[in-house]
Amino acid sequence: MLDIKRLRNQPDELRQAIGRRGVEVPLDEFNELDRQRRQVLVEVEEKKAIRNRVSGEIAAAKRAGEDAAGMISDMKKVGEEIKALEIVLRDIEGRLEDIVMELPNPPLPDVPTGRDESANITLRTFGEPTMFAFEPKAHWDIGADLGIIDQERGTKVAESRFTLLRAEGARLERSLINFFLDLHTREHGYTELFPPILVNSDSMRGTGQLSKFAGEEMYKLRDDDLYLNPTAEVPITNLYRDETLPEEQLPIRVTAYLPSFRREAGAAGRDTRGLIRQHQFNKVELVKFVRPETSTQELESLTLDAEEVLKRLELPFRTVTLCTGDLGFASAKTYDLEVWLPSYDDYKEISSCSNFLDFQARRLNIRYRSGGGKPRFIHTLNGSGLAVGRTFAAVLENYQNEDGSVTVPQVLREFMGVDRIG
Repeated sequence: MLDIKRLRNQPDELRQAIGRRGVEVPLDEFNELDRQRRQVLVEVEEKKAIRNRVSGEIAAAKRAGEDAAGMISDMKKVGEEIKALEIVLRDIEGRLEDIVMELPNPPLPDVPTGRDESANITLRTFGEPTMFAFEPKAHWDIGADLGIIDQERGTKVAESRFTLLRAEGARLERSLINFFLDLHTREHGYTELFPPILVNSDSMRGTGQLSKFAGEEMYKLRDDDLYLNPTAEVPITNLYRDETLPEEQLPIRVTAYLPSFRREAGAAGRDTRGLIRQHQFNKVELVKFVRPETSTQELESLTLDAEEVLKRLELPFRTVTLCTGDLGFASAKTYDLEVWLPSYDDYKEISSCSNFLDFQARRLNIRYRSGGGKPRFIHTLNGSGLAVGRTFAAVLENYQNEDGSVTVPQVLREFMGVDRIG
């Protein structure tokens, strides 16, 4: 959520910044509502002042044995007028809050301006696209041939884009999760959590999942104010909602594995056949709570932590800076990690690492206090470390052999117990 004072005091600067996203700031509507709010506040305060003054006069009249019935009747009417004005005031303030809540986070100045992903900028690459001496297969064909991916039975149990993993496939999924968590907790300094899989609407709204820019892809329980977790960012970031943390507790760096659920849109074809866009998928998430002065460098280190997973798996990838038109609603800056997938003859996103500045913290009311100073909003960051299903697909495709088998990456062999699948 934006600081409403920025809309009042820096409207042109904010209009220009958010305009880089292609989003118009309704300043005329905001200014009119804000004018009405100030006007009603003045009326409320004037009537309260009259009531306070006359209350003293009523008390004095009673002490003097004088009749105060007329003044009491008048003040009853004033009290009713105050209540009516306060209802109007709450409505105006609610409409102002709606405007502020629905505006996306302004991008940082160094985020490239652009309408869509075509304006994203490649920052760095690792490795070269995998070359084969034979015709490589897509991961869904590799998995089906090996009997480790069964999308037909996944659809039978649920619906399309739910997948059953079998035998070495299930073990590979579990091995990837364990490898990710071990690396991030033992070497990168994150604390492991296992939060609830169900989250309430306050949690979803606080991290920006419920807005006019998002929400339709989420799974909601019919009779409860609960959603299936769309990403572990939601329950983790909400752990400190409405809390003020001591500065010495920062930075807080946590990681968590959770199954996630989304009604992924995706185009027809390859996106629906494989593991790239599933309704149920596993992720290992990285989340940070930091002081504002450090969030820029913390985004760089978080991105490097996610990159290290791909480096250890020896998978070719590139790191991309997203342009303004490709940023998520709550993000001020995002790096995408894109892994090479031979079936696409292209790179596909496998992690998004974002700095939200104080955008989420304002919605969630998460602050920190330094000594006896005034509480300040913290900065939050998160990224996938990594998306497990997409890593699974990348391993099958980049490590496939001509005989149909798949070589297990060196770092996964201690988890898998084998060096080859098939």
